[in-house]
Amino acid sequence: MAAARTGPGGEAAASSTPMSFQRKNPLGGGGARLVSIAGTRPSVRNGQLLVSSGLPALDQLLGGGLAVGTLLLIEEDKYHIYSHLLFKYFLAEGIVCGHTVLVASAEEDPEHILQELPDPLLEDSYKKELDEEAGGVNESLKDSADSMKIAWRYQNLPKMEVSPASTSRFGHYYDVSKRMSQKIIQSIKWHRFFLPEEIVSRSKVEPGSMIDGYNRLLQRIQKVIYEEGFDGSCPQKKKNILRLGIQSLGSALWGDDICCTDSPEHTHSLTKFLYALRGLLRMSLSTCIITVPAHLIQNKAITARVINLSDTVVGLESFIGSERETNPLYKDYHGLIHIHQIPRLNSLICDVSGTKDLGFKLKRKLFTIERLHLPPDLSDTVSRSSKHDLAESAKPSSGCGAMTTGKKHLDF
Repeated sequence: MAAARTGPGGEAAASSTPMSFQRKNPLGGGGARLVSIAGTRPSVRNGQLLVSSGLPALDQLLGGGLAVGTLLLIEEDKYHIYSHLLFKYFLAEGIVCGHTVLVASAEEDPEHILQELPDPLLEDSYKKELDEEAGGVNESLKDSADSMKIAWRYQNLPKMEVSPASTSRFGHYYDVSKRMSQKIIQSIKWHRFFLPEEIVSRSKVEPGSMIDGYNRLLQRIQKVIYEEGFDGSCPQKKKNILRLGIQSLGSALWGDDICCTDSPEHTHSLTKFLYALRGLLRMSLSTCIITVPAHLIQNKAITARVINLSDTVVGLESFIGSERETNPLYKDYHGLIHIHQIPRLNSLICDVSGTKDLGFKLKRKLFTIERLHLPPDLSDTVSRSSKHDLAESAKPSSGCGAMTTGKKHLDF
């Protein structure tokens, strides 16, 4: 800010230049700036470096994205359909952003997983797809006056899926009906860990130790982090992010027995692996997604420990094979999504989502997350038994129990 000048007689003379504010640079004229990494942005809440999960609606629910150095745990749905889709979204986002990718699996070849990644959509293409999807809904609402009477209450609520502006674009949208081109996949560096290809020792594992599959995977992750400089031990030509994807961890294919019995022999093997993995993530430019068949783990104490050792926990509940699949109340959704845990980073409390009832739907080309809107409980939809109970409870009764307790009376 320009200061006033003092004249010869001691009087302050106004400066000829207008008053202005200038930012002070503590490093001098040519101070260094923060190194920007492709596909990342700082969080507006805690300053943590964020990456996209590959699904902008999920990023919105998690406070803007996944923090670098954290672990995202996906509780698989019953038939592993939608959890594996979120797994592929995460990997596809890493490839589009040019991140280094490591894919680990005990069931499916990692190379085959990369071949089935969805194709990225441009912003214009995404808007076109949304218009096509919304076109049929709008026509049905125009034809049905009753539908409009129910839907008018929700028309002012904000939507979960919002196309980002080109100036602040973070995350991409993908077409699940098409596969990503080989040219894009081959343009990035990626690593594979396929458990059947590894030499797994058949020796008996000592109680309390980590099973051989987890141990070898941990060594592979540690080797990639140290040799490629994601921990800062060796300088990188260009700063980059390491994305780790581990599929169906804890299943019997990994050699673990937590999904087979209520009192497994390797009770602490998975928790020890997660504890060591989080230590590697905290000290490196990396982020990880793990899918776990939580519905198969019979000992709930193990499930609680796994959740506590994860940073972000998201559960998927599919309607396939359940009563809700044929329930007309849930006809517009394919399942529910539960945000069980969000990390506390550089703050005392975590970011809390504004809504708890969330449903997901796999459309023709897009996977969307929406707020769960159920039709109101009209009088015609109340069952006869409920009406009978209400009528009985409304009848007046004599004596000391003259309350709305129906046939029940007070005992003295």
